[in-house]
Amino acid sequence: MTEALIQLSQNWPAWLWNMALILFSFLIGILIKMLFIPLLRRQAIEQSSYSLFRSFIRRFNRILSIFIPLLVFNSLLPFAHFNARTLQVVTKINEILLVSFFALALIQTIKVFEDYLYHRFDVNKENNLRERKVRTQIVFIRKVVVTIIIVVALAIVLLSFESMQKIGAGLLTGVGVGGIIIGFAAQKSLGNLLAGFQIAFTQPIRMDDVLVVEGEWGKVEEINLTYVVVNIWDKRRLVLPITYFIEKPFQNWTRTTAEILGTVFIYTDFTIPVQQLRDKLTDLLTGHPLWDGKVNVLQVTDLKEHTMEIRCLMSCRNSGQAFDLRCYIREQMIAYIRNYFPDALSKTRVDFTAKEAKT
Repeated sequence: MTEALIQLSQNWPAWLWNMALILFSFLIGILIKMLFIPLLRRQAIEQSSYSLFRSFIRRFNRILSIFIPLLVFNSLLPFAHFNARTLQVVTKINEILLVSFFALALIQTIKVFEDYLYHRFDVNKENNLRERKVRTQIVFIRKVVVTIIIVVALAIVLLSFESMQKIGAGLLTGVGVGGIIIGFAAQKSLGNLLAGFQIAFTQPIRMDDVLVVEGEWGKVEEINLTYVVVNIWDKRRLVLPITYFIEKPFQNWTRTTAEILGTVFIYTDFTIPVQQLRDKLTDLLTGHPLWDGKVNVLQVTDLKEHTMEIRCLMSCRNSGQAFDLRCYIREQMIAYIRNYFPDALSKTRVDFTAKEAKT
């Protein structure tokens, strides 16, 4: 096969042979993709829910269009008829592209594995504490590994140039005066990175945790290497340095479980019959889809000079359902009081008895 290629190349003009090698490489790459991808897609269709083949197609569909032709061209490069200068340039470009696409293929392979773990630890269920723990670690570890792959690939590319070998070696070893200077300059970023490792494994916060931070209620949307994004209830995004969650206090409503108690405070006159309100709360909660059936309490929690404070306490599966149930109970209890005990709504009394006695 090798001798046949050599004889064939000698009968063609150099420029035409080189163009034929390039075109042949791309045609072989396209042909392999056309045969390989439909086979994987057929296997993916046969699997109803999660499919490793479907994940592979989604992650590698575009990469294979270039990566396979590069591999084919690299294997055929010894048969090309380039002059020494052109061959050196083409070889160098081919090496850089191969390193870059190999690094990209490694990153996509990590994402395929991440897709499998996302399927294995599905957070779309009520009691998802373990799943959110694992997903938080998966996201952080994936970002760290991807960063390492990019740095190593960049170092390998730089090492291939004689003038850049010192920089490439510095990226791999992390020593030298330049590394020390960069280390001092990036102390805060390195602190954030170490805080990220601490959060990933000690987990004061996790993906989809419900937080009250900086006076805002929201869910953890992203945990990046140096910052955290909190999706606030009104669709704003609160971006905080990751060290914030190590150094400052915040409320985590889903630290151990998603279950939460909802409270509704009602201020009425002293004359209202509390037991009837307690019975009404039970009627409202019984059979309601947002109530988990565990806690149903109505108590007088405070007396003030003009009003009586009544607290309605109810349990829910998560904070989102608790908010909706609180709003519902608040509306229904006020409507009940207004319709059946209108005189018991909070009021201000004025006593004219003393004044009339003097007159």
